[in-house]
Amino acid sequence: MTITVIIPVYNAENFIEKAVNSVTQFPEVREILLIDDGSKDNSLEICREIAEYHKIVKVLQHPDQKNHGVSATRNLGMDMATSEFITFLDADDYYLSNRFDAEREYFKDPIIEGVYGAISTEFVTEKGREIYLEKFLNDDLTTVYQEAEGLDVFKGLSEINKEHGTFFSMIALTIRKTALQRTGLRLNEKLKISEDKDFIVKLSYLTYLKSGFITRPVAVRTGHENNTITKIRNYSSDYFYHQSLIFESLYRWAKKQQKMPQEALEIFRYKYLSSKIASMKGIEKYCNYIRYVLFNPKLLKTRYRYYALKNNH
Repeated sequence: MTITVIIPVYNAENFIEKAVNSVTQFPEVREILLIDDGSKDNSLEICREIAEYHKIVKVLQHPDQKNHGVSATRNLGMDMATSEFITFLDADDYYLSNRFDAEREYFKDPIIEGVYGAISTEFVTEKGREIYLEKFLNDDLTTVYQEAEGLDVFKGLSEINKEHGTFFSMIALTIRKTALQRTGLRLNEKLKISEDKDFIVKLSYLTYLKSGFITRPVAVRTGHENNTITKIRNYSSDYFYHQSLIFESLYRWAKKQQKMPQEALEIFRYKYLSSKIASMKGIEKYCNYIRYVLFNPKLLKTRYRYYALKNNH
């Protein structure tokens, strides 16, 4: 079992070394790709220093050496990875010692193409804690609520099974490189927020995933005020706008899948329409809601009506 760990780096000079050190403890890790995404601090220099000390570390940049975002950076990593398995880590996060315990066992079964687990959150600033808890209400484990594998994972993430949970973190995911090659799946570079949700939902349909440790963390996300995910307030116009982009991406993709469950297709469609309406303000929102309902009566369902007419600010 050989693993490539892909670490996008952008202005993370204070965190990179800890992230890398958390990875080098695993003998299965044969390659660490530190991919600088046009950092403006000393991140690139630190990456190069780390590479001199750890021979498994490779430092990469985009061809034009500019900032392209985390999706394009992870995609570059997937294209360049040489190991049997691929994992992800953000430069300000780190792995725990049990990170690959489930993988060592489950990947003995060739049917299983990916394994995912849970992560916890560690706050490095009090302001980061306040912003995070305002958005997520608690700092419990980030993962799904039920064990699952195969198509049941997709049914949970797509909300067909409402008890399963709709998200797990990419830093807790390990995927066979052959699965990515077979599907050709990459992150949607047009999405700037929650691009990982879009990716894992599609991945759960196209590949055979299995839950690993979901009751204890295998990695730690560092919470601070510069986290991308905390910069947009819940239920704001920007929040709903980005939600509409995610579900539009999922809906357009789902329409192209020949055996896509009809229920999932409808969920993506109505989540897209309701979040698009919710991103609007004032009388425009209510007029468009009425207009959309005339052609999409299911928007009258409580779950979609509540979402579409949610007050934003």
